[in-house]
Amino acid sequence: MPDIVLATLNAKYIHSSFGLRYLLANLGPLRERACIAEFQINQAPLEIVEAVLALEPRIVGFGVYIWNVVQTTEVLGMLRRLRPEIRIVLGGPEVSYEWDGQAIVALADHVITGEADLKFAEVCAVLLGEDGAAQAALPKVMPAGLPTLDRVALPYDLYTESDLAHRILYVEASRGCPFTCEFCLSSLDVPVRAIAIEAFLKAMQGLLDRGALTFKFVDRTFNLHLPTSMAILRFFLDRWRDGMFLHFEMVPDRLPEQLRDIIREFPAGAVQFEVGIQTFDEATSKNISRRQNLTRLEDNLRFLRDQTGIHVHADLIVGLPGEDVASFGRGFDRLVKMGPQEIQVGILKRLRGTPIVRHDVEFQMKYSPVPPYEMLENRDIPFVEMQRMRRFARYWDLVANSGNFTAVLDLLWQQGDSPFQAFMAFAESLYAKLRRTHQIALPVLAQSLFDYLTQECAVPPDLAASTMMQDWNRLPGRESLRLSGTKTAEREPPKRSTAGSRQARHVVA
Repeated sequence: MPDIVLATLNAKYIHSSFGLRYLLANLGPLRERACIAEFQINQAPLEIVEAVLALEPRIVGFGVYIWNVVQTTEVLGMLRRLRPEIRIVLGGPEVSYEWDGQAIVALADHVITGEADLKFAEVCAVLLGEDGAAQAALPKVMPAGLPTLDRVALPYDLYTESDLAHRILYVEASRGCPFTCEFCLSSLDVPVRAIAIEAFLKAMQGLLDRGALTFKFVDRTFNLHLPTSMAILRFFLDRWRDGMFLHFEMVPDRLPEQLRDIIREFPAGAVQFEVGIQTFDEATSKNISRRQNLTRLEDNLRFLRDQTGIHVHADLIVGLPGEDVASFGRGFDRLVKMGPQEIQVGILKRLRGTPIVRHDVEFQMKYSPVPPYEMLENRDIPFVEMQRMRRFARYWDLVANSGNFTAVLDLLWQQGDSPFQAFMAFAESLYAKLRRTHQIALPVLAQSLFDYLTQECAVPPDLAASTMMQDWNRLPGRESLRLSGTKTAEREPPKRSTAGSRQARHVVA
């Protein structure tokens, strides 16, 4: 039985805990006395407690994040009552800032704030040692500081064969962010530190040799250092094989010609760039200390859409200080015209430790007190309007980001000059009809779109039906769709789907 159990509750099974693997890889001589135990937030807390106790650990380290803190608190409460002798050590962003007064911190013996790659091993060595005085001297909350990355062992050998087959593999070539956006924890993580490129690429080769196909880079600014970006992209391009997929977070206004040349070579839909735009309003950008060149940003996004097969996932945030719904809508319309495959509409979250709180009084920022701490209302967007925007974001994800209704969306855009206003009108109609935003079956959504286009927008039923069937039939594996209000339109016999991912559906489009 292990002395140390490294545990966390992932949001989904397909997610793998990058942080736990780093901790295990850097335990040194204690590595053989430790194991990883990953769970999901939808598992019963009692089952998680039972699984942890079955391992009979002396130390349990939990990774705590915004998505799992509620469930983890419940698990720790039971662990503390059942086995008070087990030492509980917490880490992760949710307990690294503003930890005083948190219920989960009260249940722990120790909390390591910051990057705990090396610090966790030091704490475990003391807790498992024989020096009682040293154990008593350990403070409850211990800052880890920023470890020198050349001392940190890479964790990629800890991805199992099952991970490679069924889970997203997280990788990183750097840590930190040079920007100071006040809503983001990365603004506190300076300076940017790079992992030695030779060691990193060697580790990537090891994963490729084992059959890995999906690589999600967690670097906050992948294209910050051009030689490193070029080396990594060339490495994967030279070893490309069918089924590979790469995800990068990019600075949207930094795309020099050398980078453009290489990304043109990747197959369509095989690479995703996540670009954090957040707002097009210059006054709002200034309020949150965000710097970006909007002219270059627009040119880069048009290049990616028109001249490459890159799948662009662009982010906008509702609720930033100083931006109302009308301003957000103008930015949304501007972004739609640039043609990214996905626009992620997010509601502002008040993450612990971020300096966005300095605007609370002036802009009357009111956040939910429970995770994920989303904006409830502010001076410029009252609660009722924020609820409308939540529904807009959810329905946009189901209809547009999903890639299921690309042709139908073109019909919707014909209803006026503003895509934002056109989709908001549909979202209002859909909510009035269904009174829910989740558990909406795809045929129900298709029928609702058809009804809205024909009844509210005066689109001829034959045109609406043929357009809907164009979307429905282009993706294999679907059953026949029967639209009420028109002649039965049958799809061709179902085939085995080859376009299951959102990215693939956009490519088919």
